[in-house]
Amino acid sequence: MRVAFLLIDYGRGGVERMVINTASALARAGMEPHLIVSDPQGPYLDETDPSVAVDDVGPRPSASSLASHLQAIQAEVVISAKLADDRLLARAARRITPRPSLLFRVGNPIGHRLRSRGGWAPWQRWQLRSLRRLYRQADGCIAVSSGIAEDLTDSLRVPRERIHVLPNPTVSDELFTRANEDVSHPWFQPGSIPVVLAAGALRKQKDYGTLVRAFARARAEVDARLVILGDGRQRERLLALGAELGIGGALDLPGWVQNPHAYMSRASVFALSSRWEGSPNALVEAAALGTPVVATDCISGPRDILQNGRLGGLVAVGDDKALAAALVRALTDPPPVSWTRSAAAPYHAHASAQAYAAALRTYAPDSRYPQTRATT
Repeated sequence: MRVAFLLIDYGRGGVERMVINTASALARAGMEPHLIVSDPQGPYLDETDPSVAVDDVGPRPSASSLASHLQAIQAEVVISAKLADDRLLARAARRITPRPSLLFRVGNPIGHRLRSRGGWAPWQRWQLRSLRRLYRQADGCIAVSSGIAEDLTDSLRVPRERIHVLPNPTVSDELFTRANEDVSHPWFQPGSIPVVLAAGALRKQKDYGTLVRAFARARAEVDARLVILGDGRQRERLLALGAELGIGGALDLPGWVQNPHAYMSRASVFALSSRWEGSPNALVEAAALGTPVVATDCISGPRDILQNGRLGGLVAVGDDKALAAALVRALTDPPPVSWTRSAAAPYHAHASAQAYAAALRTYAPDSRYPQTRATT
C-alpha cells in the first residue's frame, strides 16, 4: 500500500516527530510511505528511514499542485496531521481521480481546546460547524488516545466507527541512541544536584506556572533544580515568577533543543504540568528511558500512560501543592525503573506500526470508503 503523509504546515514539535516515526515504522513493516513536506531541511527529517520517500512540494503548495503530486505518486491513502493540512488535503482530494482515502490524524482534543478559550459563544458555534463540515470529508480519523476519540465524537460528531485509536510510535531505537549523546549543560553533569525536567512549548497549554510554583514548594524540602526545554511567549513571565518565588538561581529555560532525550536520561524526574494533551510523547519518552515521571491528570493521555497513577505520580490539573508532593516523592523515593519503563511499552514503534498497518489495510483500493471498525 502506498501511503502519503502531509507535513506542509511544518514546525518542530511532537507532531512532526511522530509522523516521521510512523512513516519510518510503516516502511519497515513493508508499506510504501511518502512524506510530503514543505521544508526538506526540516527538523527530524534526518531521522527518517532511508526507504521512506521524502517529497518536497515547496513552502506554499496549492490544492491543485498537491493534487497533481498525489496523483503522480498514486497515493492510496493520505494522512494529514494538522488542521491547516487537513483543509488543504480536503481541497486537493476533490481534484484527484480516483480519489484516495483521506485520514485526519488528531493529536489534540480540538473541541476541548476550543471551549477552553472562552470568548464569544456564536464564534465558537461557527468554528464547531466549520470543523464538522471539514471532518465529514474524511474517510476516517486516527486518534492518538481514547480521550481524543471521545472528543471527536462529542464535539465534532465523528461517528465512532470511523475513528481508529492508534498509539503513537514514540519509542524507537533512535531514542536510546540520542539519550546517550553528551549534554553540555552544567546541571546535567555527573555528581550534580538533582534536576526536575520539563519539555514543551512555553504556552498556556503546558501550565508551567503551576510547575514553577510546585517546584518552589518542593525545593523547600529537597535540594534540586528545574529546567524547562522549549520556546514561547511565556519565557519572561516564567523567569519573573521564579525570581519572585526566590528560585531564580535554580531555574533555567535554555530554549528549544534538538535532542531533549539526552536531557531526559540524565534528569532525576520528568514533570508534565499540562492543562490538556492528546497523548504526551515527552512523558512516554521519559518513561521509556527509566526516568521517574509525574503528571497532571489532564485530557488526555497521562492517566492511560501511567495506569491511573500506578506507574508515576498523577495529580489534579493546576494543583501546585499536590504536584510539589509528587515531585518530592519522585526525588526521594523513585519507583523501580522497570515499572516506569513498562508505561511506555504500548508506544514502541513496532507495536504502533502493527496497529497502523491493520487499520490502513481497511482502506485498500478494493475496499474504498469502508465501514471501518474502530481500533482500540
